[in-house]
Amino acid sequence: MPIPHKTGFTVNTQRTDPFKNFRFRVFFQSKPTDPIMVVSKVSGLKRTTEVVSHRDGGDQSTPRHAPGRTSFEPITFERGVTFADEFEEWANAVHSTDGADSVRLAGYKRNLLIRVYNLQDQPVKSYTVFNCWVSSYTALPDLDANANATLMESVVIQNEGWERDPDLKEVAESA
Repeated sequence: MPIPHKTGFTVNTQRTDPFKNFRFRVFFQSKPTDPIMVVSKVSGLKRTTEVVSHRDGGDQSTPRHAPGRTSFEPITFERGVTFADEFEEWANAVHSTDGADSVRLAGYKRNLLIRVYNLQDQPVKSYTVFNCWVSSYTALPDLDANANATLMESVVIQNEGWERDPDLKEVAESA
């Protein structure tokens, strides 16, 4: 008798394949219905917690381990170069060629939403990324007359953490 395969899915019990990584959109949290950056690539969300080692005075061999500071890695967004200027405007919030008096730090940190969708365009995962700001902006990549490629611009976003939206539940998919 075959052993039934447990999928872990509660609504779509016949589903065994994971979601695809090419269905996503990025929003400012203040405008969750209007994608701000039509990006083609988002680097992963990664956090690291340092390990703090210590030993008790009478313990001669085995160190104890405890969690220390947690840090969140920068996130990179890439997209094809167009006339859209969201990347440049946001990057200019912390730098201006007109000097320090032209830098407008008010509102340079923004919360972002990164949403992942299934093939039926239903949201399946959503993450809020907190206090984001642009630390690196590539307006124009290397140019190569011998290449067959698209011009891509990118921003590197510093952030102060992220969390998954626990209220987003599994949706029923049609066959």
